[in-house]
Amino acid sequence: MAENEINTLVVRKPCFGLPTGCTQCLSAYLYLKFAQFSFQLDFHLNYPDSDQIPYFELGDYVAYNNEKGGLIECLKRDVGGVDLDSGISSLPDWIQTKAMLTTWLADALDYELWVGSEGYSSSPAYTIYYSDLPWPLGKVLFWRKACWIKQKHGITNENAELKKEEIYRRANSAYGALSTWLGEQSYLFENRPSSLDAIFLAHGLVTLQALPESSVLRSKLLEHANLVRFVQQCKTELIDASPTPTYVRQFHTAGSSSTSRSRSTSSSKTKSKPKREKTEEEKTFKRRSKYFVAAQLVAVVVFLTIMTSFDDAAVDLDDADGSYGYDE
Repeated sequence: MAENEINTLVVRKPCFGLPTGCTQCLSAYLYLKFAQFSFQLDFHLNYPDSDQIPYFELGDYVAYNNEKGGLIECLKRDVGGVDLDSGISSLPDWIQTKAMLTTWLADALDYELWVGSEGYSSSPAYTIYYSDLPWPLGKVLFWRKACWIKQKHGITNENAELKKEEIYRRANSAYGALSTWLGEQSYLFENRPSSLDAIFLAHGLVTLQALPESSVLRSKLLEHANLVRFVQQCKTELIDASPTPTYVRQFHTAGSSSTSRSRSTSSSKTKSKPKREKTEEEKTFKRRSKYFVAAQLVAVVVFLTIMTSFDDAAVDLDDADGSYGYDE
């Protein structure tokens, strides 16, 4: 690697006192910090639902989160000196611990962020992902993601309480197992940092920093003093000691999730030729086109809502007329 090359980790914006509010972005950030790998942060604001974020640029090499195994696995495989899991990923408890982190705990945090909050405006997820978008578009995208989370877990109006209890029960079991496994050690495995430490710490930081005090998941994590100590120590050493770069509301030039899939699967290891810098007129046109599409989408939603209300009112009126005729 050339000395003058700038390594860049592109993440979602900072919030809640964290360098980024996105758990996947934060785990990649912490992993690189653990590896003592020099890099700078850049913030991606357009396409908030893109599955390529976070991604890492190192010279001509680009690794996206939507590649096989995710960004951390790409870094371990392709970037020298970044594999923190060497020699410990084959341990018997590794797979089980990783499964708890990436399923039970990840599912519980997703539930709290997208389903457990009362309305989109009070959800930390809205702040993390959509607060820089025009509010109608942000609301629609939030609602779509919330529906996807419910569908993923099979949550319906009839079984909502049972599913909620199941999600929190699994999360509580995971916290208990991790607390016992960690004990008084500084890290989860072999008393040295690994990708699992980065994944858990990202989860713990977002849970403690972003979720409200009334959060069930937050209260369950607080029951385990050694896990909380682990998270707070990480924040002090890896985040507080490194000032977060200034956050400027701007659009990072990157493709959408649909175009990035084809780009990453075909030749994700090498950047395409450098893009021509867009003129101010082109940037303004692109921005206005996005707002136009958003306005059209909102218009359709409002139209459907009004028509549904009108149809319901018409049905009620017909029923009322029918009942009078029957009495006569």
